[in-house]
Amino acid sequence: MLRLFVGNIPHACGEVELRQWFEDQGHSVTFAQVIRDRVTGHSRGFGFVELQDAWDLKATVERLNGQRLSGRVLTVNAATPRSTGQAVHHPI
Repeated sequence: MLRLFVGNIPHACGEVELRQWFEDQGHSVTFAQVIRDRVTGHSRGFGFVELQDAWDLKATVERLNGQRLSGRVLTVNAATPRSTGQAVHHPI
């Protein structure tokens, strides 16, 4: 399983759309999360996705980084766990 940080997500995009985009790219998604503001509930423009079938981290990131979702260029990088249990973006 491969956990990815996804940045520059369109603000109107939710988990379902994010999951669908990755599945359209040929991946089996086990988890998709768009991070939301605690007060407003609006998207903060980034999230995390876990792919079941991606074993080559570098090749997967290179293929997905810079692709477009609803007109926005996505930033895709490996996510590494924080000490608090949350994942953070980790550029390759």
